[in-house]
Amino acid sequence: MPSKGGDLSRLRQLNALSLIKVLRGAEAATLSALAERTGLSRPSTKEVIDELTGLGWVEEVPPAPGTMGRPARRYRFRADGGHLMGVDVGAHNIRAALADLDGNVLAETRRQTRPDAPIEDRLAAIEHAATACLGLSGLTMADLWTVAVGTTGLVTPEGRVIMSASVPAWRDLDLAGLLGERFPCRVLVENDSRLAALAETRRGVARDARDVVFLHIGRRMGTGLIIDGRLHRGFGAAAGEIVMLPETHWVTAPEDLNDPAVVPAGVPPEDAAGFTLAAARDGDPAAREAVERFTDKLAIGTAAAILLLDPELVVLGGGFSRSADVLLPPLRSRLERVCLRMPKLRGSTLGDECVVLGALDYAIEHLDQLFFAPDAPALRPPVRPAASTAVPGPA
Repeated sequence: MPSKGGDLSRLRQLNALSLIKVLRGAEAATLSALAERTGLSRPSTKEVIDELTGLGWVEEVPPAPGTMGRPARRYRFRADGGHLMGVDVGAHNIRAALADLDGNVLAETRRQTRPDAPIEDRLAAIEHAATACLGLSGLTMADLWTVAVGTTGLVTPEGRVIMSASVPAWRDLDLAGLLGERFPCRVLVENDSRLAALAETRRGVARDARDVVFLHIGRRMGTGLIIDGRLHRGFGAAAGEIVMLPETHWVTAPEDLNDPAVVPAGVPPEDAAGFTLAAARDGDPAAREAVERFTDKLAIGTAAAILLLDPELVVLGGGFSRSADVLLPPLRSRLERVCLRMPKLRGSTLGDECVVLGALDYAIEHLDQLFFAPDAPALRPPVRPAASTAVPGPA
């Protein structure tokens, strides 16, 4: 049986975690407000705040200029005590975003690449994007705590890419290991559609939903699944790979929006779908026909996911989400014909930043498990975790 001292130490740990949870991502708060939100007594709150301040996780906020009298002390979580980076590795672009420990984005960069780029060139482009992003904030690699990477393809929990249709060179590749040689911190790697779904539940239109199908729709197609509020990978990390089913035609579906009958010669390939969707919005008959063909195929895989999972919400995300007003009505019409119960359909507000934001949220969850989980070791000062720290990503 634990000693009374051990019980008290454990209680302080739980009280500290409770206070950190309240302070994370929130405005600075007074002791009285924190005591009310946590249910702790004011003396206990003061004791724990002092301990967290001494460790460096919390700091007192100076009173606002011009404040009359003696203002109540206010405290905030030191989100600027460390830095995280999210990276979206696509076939054509690499996007990097730097954030504080609350996930507030401080800087972003973007680099172009090619689907057929050699592995070494793509890895170098990831490093260059990250270095440029750090430079915008006056930071260096040494300031990074965790780098989380979203990539196309089937990704194991250890960060190995088994295969990728969009990036053929990403086959049986220890991406986490290779990037770990370039970054002096922990590197996490996950499928990009799953990270996009995670971002939607943390920052987007799915924040209040427990069961979600996220449609990652752009120049390629994918899905991310949230079941009972948790990111779902499946037994072999292959859940949601509807694109692999030939009958859905998801591999070729985006080509329907590149119809030469709609898109003028000279429009760059990356802009063709956007041109068609805009023309459909304006009533162009050929563009609307192209959208109909595209949604015919989109509906096949989406209906299969709905009938299997019975989600509360389906989110249309990715680069094409900016045209949700064009795509959702015909998609809804097709789904209503075959689905026993229609979920809510929503367009994402995160656009093509969904993956990089999801990568940041993935990095935050990793650090939460390392520092702030109920079964984590006793709180210690906020120093960058060792690169080899083995903490699995959220299930």
